[in-house]
Amino acid sequence: QVQLVESGGGLVQPGGSLRLSCAASGSIRSIYAMGWYRQAPRKQRELVAGISSGRTTNYADSVKGRFTISRDHAQNTVYLQMNSLKPEDPADYYCNARIESYGPGALDYWGQGTQVTVSS
Repeated sequence: QVQLVESGGGLVQPGGSLRLSCAASGSIRSIYAMGWYRQAPRKQRELVAGISSGRTTNYADSVKGRFTISRDHAQNTVYLQMNSLKPEDPADYYCNARIESYGPGALDYWGQGTQVTVSS
């Protein structure tokens, strides 16, 4: 059984910062790409940032220069540092990872989501 557990969401003022964390646990053989998605009310879920096993990163245009994704292979953890948060950033943020376990092979897993609110 593989689990992704997120933390770090909350309320922040416009221009503020938050750091999201997502830790994978369970019967993990390998973790490939990891990423963060977000879904605002009445909108589709969208990719915010992704990072490969070789630490190649990609970002949505709307967050480039403000958000930074990183990962710690030893801790099976991916982070999203969010700076200069804007009123359009609030959403439920979800961690995603392609994980090869000792069971069914490589599958995509999702975290439970963590809420980010930007308000003065």
